[in-house]
Amino acid sequence: MARQPALFISHGAPTIVIDNTPARHFLAGLAGGLPAQPNAIVMISAHHDEPLASITSAAQPGTIHDFGGFPEELYRMRYPAPGSPDLAQRISGLLQGAGIANRLDAERGFDHGTWTPLILAWPDADIPVVQVSINLRETPEYHYRLGQALERLRDKNILIIGSGAITHNLHAFFRGGYAADAPAQPWVTDFLGWLDAHLIADDHQAVLRAIGQAPHGTDNHPTMDHILPLFVALGAAGTQGKATKLHASVEYGVLAMDAWRFD
Repeated sequence: MARQPALFISHGAPTIVIDNTPARHFLAGLAGGLPAQPNAIVMISAHHDEPLASITSAAQPGTIHDFGGFPEELYRMRYPAPGSPDLAQRISGLLQGAGIANRLDAERGFDHGTWTPLILAWPDADIPVVQVSINLRETPEYHYRLGQALERLRDKNILIIGSGAITHNLHAFFRGGYAADAPAQPWVTDFLGWLDAHLIADDHQAVLRAIGQAPHGTDNHPTMDHILPLFVALGAAGTQGKATKLHASVEYGVLAMDAWRFD
């Protein structure tokens, strides 16, 4: 049985599914770089924030359009991938065994941090998907431990994906008035350079402290929601998890769309 990597992807705005961008084309080819078609996918989305670790457990989760003001065609899109109540139960047990209290959620569907990248990578929607929430009230170390609890799923041909954004300052995006193809701002490239170096060096503890210690950490992440999935993926990498950058591009000068693989 194939051992899947853990991934971190930057999912961008919901329009990633219709925009002609490098990040869109990267995600459309994501499946081709895997060792096998996964038996299931576990998604940790920046848009699924709960005070208690929550695991989607519906057999047929719905599609959540958790955004406003976008083109009408996005609201007509559905991602009808099945869920997996059995996998949700197994994840619950793994988290409980790691001392992470959790609950099953049979009502929640897939938010756009899950379905927009998956509709590009697996448009047939034929792989079961389970979401696990982040918790903005918790630390980077908590999210790293959550990833560590999930790591063993990789040996069962289950793909773990943290879906967030490597930089995510929407205030700068709206204020800046940058063109879509504007080059990265210096405060973005400084942060990315620091993060790249520590990811490649497998310095997990430094990465967990990135917002406080990297150059312009809080400028790139005024809130932590979109970087927390990176910490989950890093925990799921395991102690021997080699980091490989899969994609790098920048949109509107401030929104970096980097993706990483951990083997």
